[in-house]
Amino acid sequence: MLRSNKGYFLLELLLSLSTMLMICLFLLPLLMEVREQSRRLEIEKTAQKIMYEELKARIIDGRIFSNYTIRENNIEYNILWENLNQTGQKEVCVRVEKNSVYPEANICGILE
Repeated sequence: MLRSNKGYFLLELLLSLSTMLMICLFLLPLLMEVREQSRRLEIEKTAQKIMYEELKARIIDGRIFSNYTIRENNIEYNILWENLNQTGQKEVCVRVEKNSVYPEANICGILE
């Protein structure tokens, strides 16, 4: 049966490979986007956790306001305290600088 249908197997193989290639070309960008969103959410979650810990430490322990950097999972989180207005209200911001691997993130909270 295969001898009488020369080329049919090769044609079927080429069609299936081209179909798989088209599916991969469609799904790879989606997979890359999902991975990037996952990375961004992980960074924002960690930055928010650091911000709340900083606010809690300032309220409970009376820690002084100082700018510094924390390195967690090979990502540098910059903690910055800023004055909001003349009443002395303070705001803490946790920033992650954009580089080739990680997106930029900026999470801020007000000390009340």
